[in-house]
Amino acid sequence: MTRTPQTLPTPLPVYDHRSGTGPTLVFLHYWGGSARTWDLVVDRLVGHDLLTLDFRGWSRSSALPGPYTLRRLADDTLAVLADAGVTDFVLVGHSMGGKVAQLIAATRPAGLRGLVLVGPGPARPAAEITPEYREGLSHAYDSDESVAGARDHVLTATELPASIKSRIVTDSRASADDARTEWPLRGIAEDITGHTRRIGVPTLVVAGENDRVEPVDVLRDNLLPYLSEADFVVLPHTGHLIPLEAPAGLVEAIVAFAPVS
Repeated sequence: MTRTPQTLPTPLPVYDHRSGTGPTLVFLHYWGGSARTWDLVVDRLVGHDLLTLDFRGWSRSSALPGPYTLRRLADDTLAVLADAGVTDFVLVGHSMGGKVAQLIAATRPAGLRGLVLVGPGPARPAAEITPEYREGLSHAYDSDESVAGARDHVLTATELPASIKSRIVTDSRASADDARTEWPLRGIAEDITGHTRRIGVPTLVVAGENDRVEPVDVLRDNLLPYLSEADFVVLPHTGHLIPLEAPAGLVEAIVAFAPVS
């Protein structure tokens, strides 16, 4: 089932809800991604109840007005869950979506059973996230060529099929201008350690061995100390785009995670 802003009395992000069993797995995409970033993952989770969405300002939700702050994305996600009638769920957030997931979990919403953070933005920004770094990052998606460069030299550590490489470019460019710059200029540098400390559900953190965006050591130092109950899994060989580079390994980790089984 796909719901669009046009069918709702209050505009919400577009989302897809596949009915199934168990707690609903709610997938939140990275900066530059979309609901379909998770296709290779959800297609391996046959029988599970699944929900994917396009964040405000991105892909099918690109026409929705701002602001596009992390808090707004978190509030949108809770509104989507209410609209879909989801009352028992696990959040699965990748990169920027992982930071949004931390903010949601910190509010301790009813029905939240667990949290899976995939190459997530850490609670405490790394020292490398300087104003100069953020300004440069804000231009990473300025053109198809710049996206391809970021994809091949920063985001990935493995060779992807041509169709997936093309999809990354399309999704990264399919956004409102303000949504595209909100994360690098502001969201990536936001310290949410106070929120992350309030998370009260079991958490799985999944890192990519060769991730250059959110390296293993950064997640160990800038995220794990703020989580009271967390397991840490490092997937070999993969870079930052874990849902596209290592979908089978990610699914194995999710299914083995206690709140999902």
